[in-house]
Amino acid sequence: MTDGGRKPNRIGVDRSEGFGERLLGVLLDRAHEMPPELIAPLVAEEVARVGGREVSILLQDYEQVLLVPLPGRRLKVGGPEPVEGSPAGEAFLSRRTVEVPQDGSVRMYLPLLDGSDQIGAMALTLDSVDDDDRRLLRRLAGLVADMIVTKDAYTDQFFQARRSSPMSVAAEIQWSLLPPLTMTVPQVEVAGILEPAYDVAGDSFDYALNGDILHVAMLDAMGHGLDAATMATVAVGAYRHTRRAHTDLSQVYAFMDRAINEQFGPDHFVTAQMMILDITSGRLQWVNAGHPAPFLIRDRVVVDRLESPTTLPVGFGGEEPVVSERMLQPGDRLLCFTDGLIEEHQAGGAQFGEEQLIEWTNRILHARTAVRAVVRGLSHALKQERGGTTTDDATIFLIEWRGGDADHLATLD
Repeated sequence: MTDGGRKPNRIGVDRSEGFGERLLGVLLDRAHEMPPELIAPLVAEEVARVGGREVSILLQDYEQVLLVPLPGRRLKVGGPEPVEGSPAGEAFLSRRTVEVPQDGSVRMYLPLLDGSDQIGAMALTLDSVDDDDRRLLRRLAGLVADMIVTKDAYTDQFFQARRSSPMSVAAEIQWSLLPPLTMTVPQVEVAGILEPAYDVAGDSFDYALNGDILHVAMLDAMGHGLDAATMATVAVGAYRHTRRAHTDLSQVYAFMDRAINEQFGPDHFVTAQMMILDITSGRLQWVNAGHPAPFLIRDRVVVDRLESPTTLPVGFGGEEPVVSERMLQPGDRLLCFTDGLIEEHQAGGAQFGEEQLIEWTNRILHARTAVRAVVRGLSHALKQERGGTTTDDATIFLIEWRGGDADHLATLD
């Protein structure tokens, strides 16, 4: 109500339901209480209303190598499609719709985006496509992605579709801890990956964007198997607890240290690296507790290591850590990694080492620009050197700070 109890003037505002609103609204209304296994048939039914057919929902597998089809009634279910070199993969990586002309029709591939996290792609065939179709189907794909993420919280259906190999119990635990593998806002983008995807145990990462502050942690618990996964779980829980209490980095370290020591005793430890990035100014602060120094990337080349005083891994009762600080420039990237990436051994027995990693990174940066593509490229290079797999846990996490004002950037095309 306005002043004096008068209703606001709505003359001239058309509030009737158009075709696009009706299509998306029916999907949303029906999906609220629909079991997860009926989501796919519902999506296919709604796509048919715009003349679409042969609908496929393709989800990213845990290795980030394949897009695997979600089984379901009324869906077209074929074989997995590679992320690299396929139209579905192009839509997935670029976050853009890809159209492939066929005999008398068009095959459309639309990215499934939950916020900025890429979960897969949706494919469908139309006789012809115009801008109204593109706009409506892009919004439909966004709604489908949101429904999959929501339903995924209480079903195994999507997990089973994404899993292309047997997974260890430790890896199940680690994947359940992770935040989305990618996050993008106008000022900053992050992407991470764990290897070996189906047998990882002690490695993990976490992040949160709270207002203008990006919080990041990378963890590597000693050992392998369930013991390492259990320690990593406690370390992540302790990190989140103190982060959410708005404590500074030295207090975060101290609390994590006590949690690991009290739970597992003085012979167990977790190496850790915690960061805080002010995404408005580029001010970076970090504490290093036994991790390799991150690489600073500028103009698509590794230009420096973020060397800093290190303290003991959490669990060993180290002294109050030194909080290091650096100002970033817009466009700077930080490549963070655990020691499994550089301590992996080549076939001849020599360690890869940091120089080899810098060489890989510069080569990949020359060929790829997207943050997620760089992370995937490094993971692929590591596995290629090892004949397709890794022998130790390895985490890769890349941060790009873009700088600038968020309100201004949000209006840019």
